[in-house]
Amino acid sequence: MVTAALYGLGTAVPLFIGAMVGLRYDLPRPLLAALMAFGAGTMVAAVSTELFQPAFEAEGVLIAGTALMAGALVYVVSDHLIENKLGAAALGWALMLGALLDGIPENTALGVSLSAGGGLVLLVAVAVGNVPEAVAGAASMREQPNFNRGRAVLLWSVTAIVLVLVVVGAHAAADAIPDRQIAVIQAFAGGATIAVLADSLMPEAYREGGWWVGLSTALGFLVAFALGG
Repeated sequence: MVTAALYGLGTAVPLFIGAMVGLRYDLPRPLLAALMAFGAGTMVAAVSTELFQPAFEAEGVLIAGTALMAGALVYVVSDHLIENKLGAAALGWALMLGALLDGIPENTALGVSLSAGGGLVLLVAVAVGNVPEAVAGAASMREQPNFNRGRAVLLWSVTAIVLVLVVVGAHAAADAIPDRQIAVIQAFAGGATIAVLADSLMPEAYREGGWWVGLSTALGFLVAFALGG
């Protein structure tokens, strides 16, 4: 349980630090783009090696693929509803909710992966991806009229705490869940993660950084894959 809490903090602390930086400073957009692209590369490695592959090997392409597509569908629909509800005027709040929406399936997968002795690649992927997302979301909050810094800090703090609890809770529940079901949960989280990459992280990285961000993406994949080797 202590390990699960430490892994949870490993994802939540970068999120909180990124939010605090975004609430106070304006970072160069190319730097943010490079971080987002690097995070996208690490997530690609995590999805393929720690999320989808166990489900594919345990359940086959039909069940694993269905779980993968279900995860992507849930994220896409939820993200669409959030954007429609909050609108462009509340972009920062939408990004914060998006970080939570991304983080719940990712941290759930992280918690259950720990029961099988894995999780390091996914930890790196989630932690790196959380930083630019939090910086961008917090910076957008700061640009809105009637901005309240104290309220923003509180909301980002609650988001970080929730993500830690998700890892701990998922790890505790994993002991009572059969390995085959855990694999399906991981595939579901992998689908949600792929949707995050396609819908948010990679388009934003390319828009802010330009053609060269492909190198950062490849580097992120290499680092995460090497850690998992």
